[in-house]
Amino acid sequence: MTQLKDVYPLYLNNRAAQPNATLAVTDKFTGEVAFHTALATPDVIDQAIAGAVEAARPCAEMPAYARQGVLDHCVTRFRERFDELAYALCVEAGKPIADAEGEVTRLIDTFRLASEEATRNYGEVQPLDISPRARGYMGMWKRVPIGPCSFISPFNFPLNLAAHKIAPAIAVGCPFVMKPASLTPLGAIIIGEVLAETDLPPGAFSILPASRDGADQFTTDERLKLLSFTGSPGVGWDLKARAGKKKVVLELGGNAAVVVDADADLDHALARIVFGGYYQSGQSCIHVQRVIVHDSIYDRFRDMLAAKVQTLVAGDPKVRTTFIGPMISTKEAARLKDWIDQAVAGGAHLLAGGGCQGAMLEATLLEDCDRASTLYREEAFGPVVILSRFTDWDAALDEVNDSRFGLQAGLFTRDLHKVLAAWDRLEVGGVVVNDVSSFRVDNMPYGGVKDSGLGREGVRFAMEDMTEIRNLVIRRDI
Repeated sequence: MTQLKDVYPLYLNNRAAQPNATLAVTDKFTGEVAFHTALATPDVIDQAIAGAVEAARPCAEMPAYARQGVLDHCVTRFRERFDELAYALCVEAGKPIADAEGEVTRLIDTFRLASEEATRNYGEVQPLDISPRARGYMGMWKRVPIGPCSFISPFNFPLNLAAHKIAPAIAVGCPFVMKPASLTPLGAIIIGEVLAETDLPPGAFSILPASRDGADQFTTDERLKLLSFTGSPGVGWDLKARAGKKKVVLELGGNAAVVVDADADLDHALARIVFGGYYQSGQSCIHVQRVIVHDSIYDRFRDMLAAKVQTLVAGDPKVRTTFIGPMISTKEAARLKDWIDQAVAGGAHLLAGGGCQGAMLEATLLEDCDRASTLYREEAFGPVVILSRFTDWDAALDEVNDSRFGLQAGLFTRDLHKVLAAWDRLEVGGVVVNDVSSFRVDNMPYGGVKDSGLGREGVRFAMEDMTEIRNLVIRRDI
């Protein structure tokens, strides 16, 4: 049986440090304290940023094969520690074991992709003789590391969303400081433990659990050249406003919609929507929140979905048959329960679920939800799906766009013309056909528009954000 330690360190300039054991992290199912970690104080964060500045040149000068070797080491060690990593996710995030194992697999994929891309940081030779005045000149450009980076990762994917920042930074040669979510810091700490086994230059990385109030330096310190934040829109846009001159990448919230057309394979759509709406208790920014179904199949699909939702097994995430685990906190479960109750009071019809006990919110399905309600307008970030019906494809696309968010959308249709129309018109970062908005492969360009953020993750695309173009012009005719 896998067991966790009682106390974990932070990682300061590549080394484990135990200045305290202040941060208590709970088992999200039992509510009991599972372990403690060190909490970074402002002076520790300052030391980490100074170390990253010192490491900028050595990291940039690491040959590609050496950076690739670091990433390959991580892949090997993550495979060896697979069960430990999955169990840690079960405990600190309340993630059902099957979902936890899936995330560890994606962690490995992300580092493997970064290893492959570490030797592909290409440039271009560019002809400059576009007019007589430039005759005899030639140009070329390459990408160089942007410098010390600041990363802030969320609670819902403590391993893979940290990996989507860390692995590209190593691949391009950027030192970094990372603040993992205080509710789920262990995944990033274990990544730090593995990185400490490598020969990265001193100061190349720091993993620093920190309180939100004490972590302002991650945003405001001018020595940092890029801030990459994944989390809530309110926090993200506030950080951008205070980030100063540094580049900012934001992966924020969503309110994802899926359209099920009359020609869809309903059994397939059912299976995928159940997954997309309820896996890891809906705590994903691309979780299926709204399902818009063609009127001709609506009643049949509604009954199929309601019956299936009522069979989902909820309970201890460490038990393999569990599909619905706890939400991240009783506070978050109570918040979403209140939104559901408000929607029902406003006329929504509850088809399944709606109950809540502690952090365990039942898998919930509603229809006839007022489009002005909080549940419809905001990001639920929990196991709730809202059904509505349509008759006109263009009207369905308008309903998808009826949101201040725009991360991903799903379509179930066999009509290529409708697919292309949706790709043109939907105000989202990605359109997924014959699957749900929740689908993601870790080499995809992933990110949103509107209140869902700025920039794109996905290893190669994150590497572009973490580098700058440096031009070279040579005059040859002298």
